[in-house]
Amino acid sequence: MENKVNVVYLIIGTNLGNKAANLATAKEKIKQKIGSIEQSSSVYETEPWGLSEQPRFYNQVLRIHTPLNAIDTLARIHEIEEEMGRVRQEKYGARIIDIDILFFNEEVIHSPTLIVPHPRISERNFVLVPLEEIAGSFMHPVLNRSVTTLLQQCTDVLTVKKTDIPITQ
Repeated sequence: MENKVNVVYLIIGTNLGNKAANLATAKEKIKQKIGSIEQSSSVYETEPWGLSEQPRFYNQVLRIHTPLNAIDTLARIHEIEEEMGRVRQEKYGARIIDIDILFFNEEVIHSPTLIVPHPRISERNFVLVPLEEIAGSFMHPVLNRSVTTLLQQCTDVLTVKKTDIPITQ
């Protein structure tokens, strides 16, 4: 029997140290520990959400294929964040790397450790802009609206600006 290939959308972000290098390192570790990166959005420089007194972020959305289930994917994400030096001190605070599962196939997951789709996708331009670049027609399985529609309806006013950092898979 073949292993199921799951299609997962992740957002990676960083606002400490060499941000471009942090994203590149995270992507390498995702390939090693989770699965293949099928598509990457541009890298966007974004204003911090939730706690404004901190450096701007670099954010990028990835579409990956993985044989792992959602809980195992989350466990590997936490390993990667820990290996890269992520320290969870302050909600919405500065961080060397942050990796979140946005969508896992079209599944709706409510467990003590994971909620998918990510509960605040529709509120955040820094998620919706790069997500729309690579998955505009993807239908949110709870809100039943496309990513493009969610972006058009989003009331977030924080700046999201495409950088000229080259896209690598």
